[in-house]
Amino acid sequence: MENLRRELQPDLPYLAAHLTLLPPRPLPGTEAAALQGVGRICGQAEPFEVTLGDMQTFIPTTATVYIRVAYGAARLQELHDQLNKHALAFAEEWPYIPHLTIVKMATVESAEQALKTARERWRQYSGSRRILLDRLTFVREDAPNCWVDLAPVPLGGSLVTP
Repeated sequence: MENLRRELQPDLPYLAAHLTLLPPRPLPGTEAAALQGVGRICGQAEPFEVTLGDMQTFIPTTATVYIRVAYGAARLQELHDQLNKHALAFAEEWPYIPHLTIVKMATVESAEQALKTARERWRQYSGSRRILLDRLTFVREDAPNCWVDLAPVPLGGSLVTP
């Protein structure tokens, strides 16, 4: 995934491909309160496996190329719905679609080209398409395209503080 992501967007080599559970949002309270809520919810959720499906895009909504979650999508939806409450509550602009974000391009045209390349690379990929989801990472966007990992959050366990 990372090699593909860097190939499609070499000008942002530090941005990682990632499973998206909650889109970016303003916090009504503190990061500490939000992190505590995430830790409580995730501590009650057992780790689970997801299987990646087809390469897709959110065009025309956004110029994002992603891989649809084929198996485990219902569990991701459930976890999303549990997290989108209290300290992380937000009226999201679009319905949640369980996915692994590959890249967000600057234009629709560049996203269409990236999708074409990504589909070809994904067809050629012979490795596992399964991911064990056993932890989340709580992040903050400090500047455009600059995400800072604040804390790992294990599923089915207690919060690990950095």
